[in-house]
Amino acid sequence: MVNNNSNINRRTFKHLNAYERGMIKALLKEGKSINYIAKELKRAPSTISREIKRGTTIQLRSDLTTYKQYFPETGQIVYEKNRRNCGRKYNISQAEDFIRYAEEKILKDKWSPDAIVGACKIDAKWKGKTIVCTKTLYNYIDKGLMKVKNIDLQLKTRIKTKKRRSRINKRILGESIEKRPEAVQGREIFGHWEIDTVIGKRSNEPVIMTLSERKTRKNLLFLLNGRTSKEINRCIDLLKEHYGNNFSKVFKTITADNGLEFSELSSKLEDYGSKAYFSHPYSSWERGTNERHNGIIRRFIPKSKSLKDIPISAIKRIEDWMNSLPRKILGYKTPEACFNEELSLLHIQ
Repeated sequence: MVNNNSNINRRTFKHLNAYERGMIKALLKEGKSINYIAKELKRAPSTISREIKRGTTIQLRSDLTTYKQYFPETGQIVYEKNRRNCGRKYNISQAEDFIRYAEEKILKDKWSPDAIVGACKIDAKWKGKTIVCTKTLYNYIDKGLMKVKNIDLQLKTRIKTKKRRSRINKRILGESIEKRPEAVQGREIFGHWEIDTVIGKRSNEPVIMTLSERKTRKNLLFLLNGRTSKEINRCIDLLKEHYGNNFSKVFKTITADNGLEFSELSSKLEDYGSKAYFSHPYSSWERGTNERHNGIIRRFIPKSKSLKDIPISAIKRIEDWMNSLPRKILGYKTPEACFNEELSLLHIQ
C-alpha cells in the first residue's frame, strides 16, 4: 500500500552553509544545547553534532591551560576536505594485473581500450579477476595513472571535415551497386566482400590490394607489383586456386570503386561464378567496411611511406593483426574466428 501521509517530512540532504555555521557558533556561545540548535536551524541533532566535532579545535590560554572551541571556518575547511575525498575511489590497485595487461596490449599490440575490455570479459582466464570498464580505462589514461598516453591511442584523434567539391561524373565500370541484392546491405549473409587498393608514396610503386568481408570483417591483403587490372586478376586467380569449387560460396559478390585496376573484375568473377558491383563515383562510404580497414593499415604504413621496400612478411603481419583484433560489433570475437565459423558452416576447411 502506498503511504500518502502528508505529515512525513522528506529529507533533502542539504549541506550546512556559512550562515548556519555562524549561527551554531553564536548559539553555542549562548550556552544552547545541540537539540536546541537543531530545532532553530531545522536540522537533525546528529548533523549539528558532527559539525561541532569537525569545527572544534583545542586553544591555548595565556596561562598555558587549554580549552575547546568551535570555529565555523575550521568546520568549513574540514567539510571541503571531506568532499574532495568522497565519491567512488579508483580501484586501480585492485585491477593492477589488468592495467599491466592493458598497457602491453595498447603499446605493443596497438589494441584499443574497448577491444581489451571486451576480449577480457569473454576470456575464461580473466573470470573472477578484477577488470575495469572501457570508460574507466580511458579515465585512467586521461588522468595519467597508466604508462599509456592519449597519443598512444590509435583512434583518439580529431576528424577534420572536408569541404564538398563538385566533380565531373566518372564512368561506372560495371553493374552499379544499386542493383546489388538488398540482403548484402544487412550484413547477415556471409560471402559479400569489398575491394580496394592502398597506394604508398608514389602511384607507380607497388600497392596493397585489400579485400574485406562485410559480415565477419575478415581482411585479406596482397602486395601487388602495380595498380593494374593484370595484378588484380592474378590475385583473384590465387584465391580461386585456394578455394577451388568453393570460390563462389566464399566470394558471392565483390564491390569495388571505379578505379581502372578493376576494369576487368566483372568478367573475371563471372568466369568463376561470382558477381562484381561498383559503387557510385566518389562515394567511398558505400564501401565503408573496406575504407575503415584501409585506415587501420595507415597506422602501420602512412601515406608518406613508400611500399617499394616493404616485404610481404610485413604485409602478412598487418593482416594477422587486423584479423586477430577483437571487435565490439562481433561480440568481441575476432574476424578470424568468425570467418572460420562461416567456413565450417559451408563445410570448408
